Amino acid sequence: MSNSQQNNWSNWSGSVQCNPKEIKTPSSQEEILSIINNCAEQKSTIRVVGSGHSFTGLVGTQGTIISLDLLQGLENIDTEKKTATVLAGTKLKSLGELLLSNNLAQKNLGDIDVQSIAGAASTGTHGTGVTLGSVSTQILEITLITAKGEIMVCSENQNKDIFKAAQVSLGTLGIITKIKLQLVPAYKLKYVRTKANLDDCLNNIEKHKSENRNFEFYWFPHTNGVQMKTLNITYEEPTKSSFMKYFNDMVLENGAFKVLSELCRMFPSFCKRVSKISAGAVSTGVDINYSTKIYATPRLVKFQEMEYNLPAEKAVEALNEMRDCINAANFKVHFPIEVRFVKADDMYLSPAYQRDSVYIAVHMYKGMEYKTYFDAMETIFKKYNGRPHWGKMHTRTAKELSQLYPMWNKFQEIRNELDPKGLFMNDYLKKLMVE
Repeated sequence: MSNSQQNNWSNWSGSVQCNPKEIKTPSSQEEILSIINNCAEQKSTIRVVGSGHSFTGLVGTQGTIISLDLLQGLENIDTEKKTATVLAGTKLKSLGELLLSNNLAQKNLGDIDVQSIAGAASTGTHGTGVTLGSVSTQILEITLITAKGEIMVCSENQNKDIFKAAQVSLGTLGIITKIKLQLVPAYKLKYVRTKANLDDCLNNIEKHKSENRNFEFYWFPHTNGVQMKTLNITYEEPTKSSFMKYFNDMVLENGAFKVLSELCRMFPSFCKRVSKISAGAVSTGVDINYSTKIYATPRLVKFQEMEYNLPAEKAVEALNEMRDCINAANFKVHFPIEVRFVKADDMYLSPAYQRDSVYIAVHMYKGMEYKTYFDAMETIFKKYNGRPHWGKMHTRTAKELSQLYPMWNKFQEIRNELDPKGLFMNDYLKKLMVE
């Protein structure tokens, strides 16, 4: 087990920085137990970090940060039952490669694969598809170590209430060490990127959602330009990695966009022009490959993000209101707005709890003022009974959130039972859960 000497920690976007007392990287459940016991004795708090891709203060603490980077890999895999027990710190990218080597895959994923499996599940990470749930819905069993030092296994058949709470828990119930996943046979996807008109996209949104396994789109503010992305299972041979695809992904969508973003940061008045340039330059084309090689795209340009879950049937109405607001306020923003869809589920703190959902995400380039823009968008999201993505920026408090989640009180009962002294809490979580 290693311990950082400098004890400085920052998340990916730089929105959260802290100076914890110590940063521990245990390599076993026994080491985690020892850390928990020591922190409990010293009355010091613990927060666990996956890959630091959350934009909120989930991890920030002056106590102990635990990184699970040394807890990676497959503990067990059953190719007949199509299940795998995965160590909690395993990154989604490496997990996909391990599963593919066994001719298996996760049913669905988001568009970033650097997160740990436990971090992705704990914050409700999702992809898109009206018949598909978030990453957490793929979980069959969770092993966690509680504040009392108890190693607890929970599933639909064992400690079910705790299981439904632990599937999306923000790391407040204990330290997850293992996750058992329900998998599917490895599959290939045909990934089609097209340009579209926002009004046409919205007018045909039900068709796009129902006719494609995965459907999402990116709308560029101050324009009517949209990039639509569809993914569908195919038995065609994978396309060869081409220079043009590499050029598009790494040079245009990351390199050139970073240059344009820096221009917007220095001269915000250029945002509208840059958004129009981006809308005109979006890539089109077709790629075919195994799912684990298709879902994720490089994210080299850093940004801040707010994302909200709304009832799916409110997507068009909310997006039209967002367009009117952006145009009226002339917000200095050039990052596209991302729209994805998720099937309803039954996890206590899942934003998609008991409702088919649309997730709408707004972004602002790192270093640019974002609060005014985010506040205006959040006001619209609230109007439509929006629930914030747990890993993205928002201003909701425990009082507000308790009205949005039918199982909120049940979750808090479980949290208080498993962690009565708040070992796994920090100031941000107290505002979110208690105050």
